[in-house]
Amino acid sequence: QVQLVESGGTLVQPGGSLRLSCAASGIAVRFNTMGWYRQAPGKERELVATRQSGGIINYLDSVKGRFTVSRDFAKNTVYLQMNSLKPEDTAVYYCYAAYGIGYWGKGTLVTVSS
Repeated sequence: QVQLVESGGTLVQPGGSLRLSCAASGIAVRFNTMGWYRQAPGKERELVATRQSGGIINYLDSVKGRFTVSRDFAKNTVYLQMNSLKPEDTAVYYCYAAYGIGYWGKGTLVTVSS
């Protein structure tokens, strides 16, 4: 059974940095796509950043230049380095991975507040 387990979410002050990690287990192949979505209270889930195994990277416009998505293919893990965090980045961040079908983690809460 495929499992995605996120870690790294916490309370951070505006302007701070945070690194999220997501480790996949239960699958022996490399995911075509791994990345992150987020859902803020009262809003729909949105794509934050994804990285395909062929190298294509997609970012939400509002995080470009601040967030970086990276993958460790050997560990089937994806990371999200978040810098210059803003209160509007507050959300539950979900790991996403796809190989034919998509899988979701349970989410990790990031709160940006002073």
